[in-house]
Amino acid sequence: MTDVCCAEYAAMTRRSLFAGAALAGATTLVGSAVVRSSAGAATSADAVMVVLSLRGAADGLSLVVPHGDPVYYSARPDIAIPVEQLLARDDFFGLHPQLAPLMPMWTAGKLAAVHATGLPAPNRSHFAAMEEVEDADPGSTVREGWLNRLIGLDQNDSPLQGFNVGDGVPPASLYGPEAYVSAGDVASMRIPGNDEWDPEGHRLHSLHRLWDSQSSTMGRAMRATFRAVQDFGPVLETSNQPANEAVYPDNDLAGALAETARIIRGDVGVEVVTVDHGNWDHHTGLGTAESGRFRRGARDFAGAVAAFFDDLGPLGDKVTLVVLSEFGRRVKQNANYGLDHGYGNVMLVAGAGVNGGKYYAKWPGLAGEEDSDLLVTTDYRSVLAEVVSARFGASPSKVFPGFLREAVGVMAGV
Repeated sequence: MTDVCCAEYAAMTRRSLFAGAALAGATTLVGSAVVRSSAGAATSADAVMVVLSLRGAADGLSLVVPHGDPVYYSARPDIAIPVEQLLARDDFFGLHPQLAPLMPMWTAGKLAAVHATGLPAPNRSHFAAMEEVEDADPGSTVREGWLNRLIGLDQNDSPLQGFNVGDGVPPASLYGPEAYVSAGDVASMRIPGNDEWDPEGHRLHSLHRLWDSQSSTMGRAMRATFRAVQDFGPVLETSNQPANEAVYPDNDLAGALAETARIIRGDVGVEVVTVDHGNWDHHTGLGTAESGRFRRGARDFAGAVAAFFDDLGPLGDKVTLVVLSEFGRRVKQNANYGLDHGYGNVMLVAGAGVNGGKYYAKWPGLAGEEDSDLLVTTDYRSVLAEVVSARFGASPSKVFPGFLREAVGVMAGV
């Protein structure tokens, strides 16, 4: 990541943040893939959820602009997006102009925005807020993420159910007793040495001879690794070129989503995919609608997501994308034409089952004082609860223990 402004964010990497979590218990390496111990085999997935985290605290007031609140323009005289440039504008909200590639999904009712969402209480630390969002069980001392709880409700215990696409340590949302895989790309899902230089398969035979009879934790993990790599074979056999004439932009997020689409096309039972995108930590030089770092980030994000759904084609009918960030930014711009750490934010939900083409918000109103925040009126778990209920038939109370969700309406059938 480059151009990092926040000292905390600059010093923090996904590896240093969650190294203890991702490598706890029995794990083994498959190329660059981390596979946790499990039993069982992969099956086809009827529904897939992709969770895209905008790391660094994206400014939701720039992504989805509350132009109907006059404080927005008075608090941001240099960086506000002019109302006439907003897309999908209604009488109160509008989309950043760089989200134009997503307009076909908005018009088709497959993209929605939920504003003034976030944690139940402010947390302005990147480190702590990411973990709190991904654990989603305040007060618990159990190291278990909400996505791990979700895949644990399925009778299928294949390690391919949960998949993190990235080179760093997986997010805390996947950590827990259930199996998951992490790999930077499809090609990493292999046994090192089991390649054209060993046509007789001696290395793989030796590994099986060593581990197949072992009752230890590592033995179980190695057998899960063998099983995961074998079950992943159909993905490796798919084309590494995008389908449906999709054209991805040249950025890291596009690369990760292209790998994600290939995994989904392979249909090996992956139900949950996590992807990170950064840097959204804009303390300085956020920019305007015409130039700047936020504009570039929004452009890269929108182009990548649009290409992802183009790539999926009809398969997009079973894929729901959730976009969130650890917290939002202050309402008022700072002296460096940036925004400091805030509280409330916007979530985007796209794809299967979405009541889209709409903005959802219990708008609290903005205040223009130096330390004012967008307040949270919708707990982010209420949005996630609708997704897991509508798409997986899962009980929200088991995924988000002790949480009483409020109706949002962003998903059909809940």
